[in-house]
Amino acid sequence: MQAKPYDQSAEFIELLNSNKGILYKVVRSYCFVEEEQKDLIQEISLQAWRSFPNYNPNYKFSTWLYRVALNVAISTLRKESKRKEINSPFEERLIEFKISDEDPIEENVSQLYSAIAELRPFDRALILLYLDEKPYREMADIIGISESNVATKLSRLKQVLKEKYLILNQK
Repeated sequence: MQAKPYDQSAEFIELLNSNKGILYKVVRSYCFVEEEQKDLIQEISLQAWRSFPNYNPNYKFSTWLYRVALNVAISTLRKESKRKEINSPFEERLIEFKISDEDPIEENVSQLYSAIAELRPFDRALILLYLDEKPYREMADIIGISESNVATKLSRLKQVLKEKYLILNQK
């Protein structure tokens, strides 16, 4: 009886499916239009597939996937920002609409994502990892900064988000 050949694609799909929540969190924080979200999920998945041969199974797949997803999202955001700068004469905020009869919890989540969207891409990544309850060591590994720097930046970011949330709720 011959041994079954190793199927890297099956392993990748299984790992990606079991960690798809990471993709949704990252994408929702960097894109706000459903079609753009779908495109970014595909782009992240493609880049993860291309990089998968370099994945070291001695480390958590979720940590590796976060790093890939955040790098792709930030790079896509930079490209998109440059394109919009050239093609868009007005701010997108001018055409934002709020639905007033939403579920209050969903409204709070929406407000949180709106406040997070105003952060710089690096800060956005750090807050996402924090909200996903990643340990400081893992955040430091994913983002490439020291644990003490993670703690300092998170403290400042939480204060900024708190202030933005208070402003949103005074309107």
